[in-house]
Order: sequence, then C-alpha cells, then structure tokens
Amino acid sequence: MSDEHDHDSHEHETHGHHDSESHEHDDHHAHDVGALGVAVFTVSTSRSLDEDPAGDVIASAFESAGHEITVREVVPDDFDTLQSKVDAIVERDDVEVVVTTGGTGVTPDDVTVEAVGDRFEKTLPGFGELFRRYSEDEIGTRVVGTRATAGIVHGVPVFCLPGSENAARLGSEEIIVPEAPHLAGLATRPAE
Repeated sequence: MSDEHDHDSHEHETHGHHDSESHEHDDHHAHDVGALGVAVFTVSTSRSLDEDPAGDVIASAFESAGHEITVREVVPDDFDTLQSKVDAIVERDDVEVVVTTGGTGVTPDDVTVEAVGDRFEKTLPGFGELFRRYSEDEIGTRVVGTRATAGIVHGVPVFCLPGSENAARLGSEEIIVPEAPHLAGLATRPAE
C-alpha cells in the first residue's frame, strides 16, 4: 500500500512539474518559425545524391511538413571540408536548420561529431539522449556506438544523424521535424 501511495505521489509531482514546463513551452511557441529553409548534408565518400536513401528520407520528412530543402549536398568524410560547409551554410539567409547524416560512428573516418561539434555555441544534449532512447528498440545495446548530436551554430540548430536510412527516418520524423521550428525560433530570438 505504501509503495502504491509513493508511486501516486511521484506521478503527481511529475505531472505538476510537467504542467509548469508546458506553460513555459507554450509561451515560447510565438517564436516558432513557420516554414523552415533546411540544409541537408550527407557525409560520405561513397554516396551520391542519386543514391542517398538517408538524405531522401530527411528531405521528405521536412517537405511533408511544409518546409523547403534549400541546400542538399554530399560532403566527403573530411574534418576541414565539413567544418567549412557548416560555417558557410549557417551564414545563409535561406537556411534555418542544418541536418547532417553520416559520420557519427566510431570508425577512424567518422569525423562529423568532432567537426560539427567543434562549432557548437550551445549543445542540445537532449537530442542525442532521445535519439538513442528511441533507437534502442531497433538496435538494442549497439546504441552505445551511436553518437548522434545537436547544437546551435551561429543561431542555427544543427543536427547530426547516423547515415542509415532507418536512423535518418527516426531522427527526422520523430524528433527533428517536430522540434526544429521551435528551436530555430528560440535560437534567433533577441536577448531580453
């Protein structure tokens, strides 16, 4: 009986805390960006845009939600090249969100996390945590090798997804597309 009571009180406390957060969250919806301009970079030395299933599902997820893919490129697994691409793309007026796919694993040529993460002014650790939690059902404990990450670069949310089609679909459809308008709006909101 006391365990049940403790469980109920925990739920009530959690619910009360959630209400407080949801009110804050609702207040910030005024800053959401309506239609986003999105850059999609597929990080690979072996793929082309004609054979890019991961990039295809990311682009499709954004377009289905009414956003526009303003840039879509295949970028080699090269630290300096990837940093240069991200540096240039976040300066464009027609790009509010960047999504990379590929290069987040643990092989020596997987450099996306290091190259892009080095540019983060703010990190979004909840993205990687949530992505790994959602991925666990599909890949089990292999999720420990997934280094999906996100952060803000020059006022632009940048998300780094693994290169598999399933990972790109999960990350874009379940997390990025629903949250990107809100994050893009907050990242560019003037300081109060």
